[in-house]
Amino acid sequence: MFTSQLALLQVFFLMVPKGVRPQPSPSPSGAVSTQSDLGPRTQGETLQSSSEVPGVSTVGPTVVTPSASGNRTVDLFPVLPICVCDLTPGSCDMNCCCDRDCCLLHPRTVFSFCLPGSVRSSSWVCVDNSLIFRSNSPFPSRVFMDSNGIKQFCVHVNNSKLTYFQKLQKVNATSFQALATEFGGESFASTFQTQSPPPFYRAGDPILTYFPKWSVIGLLRQPAGVGAGGLCAESNPAGFLESKSTTCARFFKNLADSCTLDPTLNAASYHNFTVLKVPRGLSDLQNTKFQVPVTPVSQADSPLLAGNTCQNVVSQVVYEIETNGTFGIQKVSVSFGQTNLTVEPGTSFQQHFIIHFRAFQQSTAASLTGFRSGNPGYIAEKPLLALTGDRRHSMTLLQSKGDGTCSIKRHEVQFGVNAISGCKLRLKRVDCSHLQQEIYQTLHGSPRPEHVAIFGNADPAQKGEWTRILSKNCSVSAMHCTSCCVIPVSLEIQILWAYVGLQSNPQAHVSGARFLYHCQPIQDSQQETEVPLTTVVTFVDITRKPEPPRGQPRMDWKLPFDFFFPFKMVFSRGVDSQKGSVSTILILCLLLLGVLNLETK
Repeated sequence: MFTSQLALLQVFFLMVPKGVRPQPSPSPSGAVSTQSDLGPRTQGETLQSSSEVPGVSTVGPTVVTPSASGNRTVDLFPVLPICVCDLTPGSCDMNCCCDRDCCLLHPRTVFSFCLPGSVRSSSWVCVDNSLIFRSNSPFPSRVFMDSNGIKQFCVHVNNSKLTYFQKLQKVNATSFQALATEFGGESFASTFQTQSPPPFYRAGDPILTYFPKWSVIGLLRQPAGVGAGGLCAESNPAGFLESKSTTCARFFKNLADSCTLDPTLNAASYHNFTVLKVPRGLSDLQNTKFQVPVTPVSQADSPLLAGNTCQNVVSQVVYEIETNGTFGIQKVSVSFGQTNLTVEPGTSFQQHFIIHFRAFQQSTAASLTGFRSGNPGYIAEKPLLALTGDRRHSMTLLQSKGDGTCSIKRHEVQFGVNAISGCKLRLKRVDCSHLQQEIYQTLHGSPRPEHVAIFGNADPAQKGEWTRILSKNCSVSAMHCTSCCVIPVSLEIQILWAYVGLQSNPQAHVSGARFLYHCQPIQDSQQETEVPLTTVVTFVDITRKPEPPRGQPRMDWKLPFDFFFPFKMVFSRGVDSQKGSVSTILILCLLLLGVLNLETK
């Protein structure tokens, strides 16, 4: 058998002309597999040779097509048993194609390139396909076609060194003593024991968290989308002083089980821990002065499975973190957006995560945001400020996705800009009151605005700088409907504003605001409802300008009632008498001119 193999291998090389020699290469450069030769393969499969039994010749360089079915990507470089570029435990390292934390079936379809050593390098020996008559190579072989359309016959060399295969050393009772003598020590020390933690956070450092219930140290995570589908990567750490917004998708095979068991859907899992002010708090975890609790801004209910609907699912998480230089983190608050999901196979939805850092100010500790829309008067196209409890935020209106459905993201209402937006809300009927509550929340946003700022620099601690928003809900009695549910379909936000102050420097302020809902009835027999919603914002200028000036003021002359008596007497006489009293008239005129000159001076 060995003699026949040797003879056939000699035939393989004797048929190659003198000027042609097989050239080894990591992969067939510039060559692609022909469609007839490349069958569907699964990731990690080894290539089959044309004949796996040595000594049996096969005419032509044909390749046995694997029996795997399905239109799947051919993977000529299966992943390594040891991932040499996986440097971050529990997190996906970019362009590391063998990192299992990335959860990618085909990493090279997502990453722009693969890091060296993250894929198995194949070694091929290729010659012109026309030079091969018979092949009995024990190694996998393929026929490739280069860019010029010339077919090349290539043999894959099974060399563990060339393919970067790392064989693990087996440790047993016999070899353990020798390895312990060479590499062992008195004790194994953790990283935190050998290196003292830094005294304060630096920009970009991961933020440390502590779970008192389990006495566990962790990191503040900000899930981010990974891969073409944007799946949520839970291990993405949040960086200190790096305000960032991420969006990712979650898929559920069985939402009925995950509704109440999956912690990513429960608001409590995002604030059941404390944040360390500075890293040196690791040395004394029992000292509460180094720990900052995460305070929810508003009450968020736990997920509840009601019939065919999973209620109170977390769709948005917003962290507000206040820092004070090297003194570290001083305050952490969190707010949530919640939605309802229909339980059906393959349910998916998007979650939005926002982390915002701002400077800590003790005088305005009640304010969760420090932005202004003017000082003092509003500036056109700046956000209209609203207040809910002690939280200041921007008033928002509906925003739609690409398919027209309502998005969790919302547009900001800009001062002085009239706007209209709309979207379609798809929901399943549970009961009328629940349906009304959900649509109201979608129209006005979460949290619901209670007050609007009179000026652009209003302070939440000063209640006199805010005016209450008047609201008019749907009138059920006006519809005269007994077997239907009256729901709001439109919200009109009316803002009255005016200029105050000097005309040379007028300041815009809000005089009043009103939420006006427009409603329509739907039949109770409808199980699935698709409601088109609309939001309209109208700004009305009610400025009362003063009357413009009409030149210089006139002087009010006060003369005796008989001042013109001499003139009347002179002109009432005849012509002859007038000639005799010319001197009298001239004297009176001179006196009158003298009086006028005195008044003007």
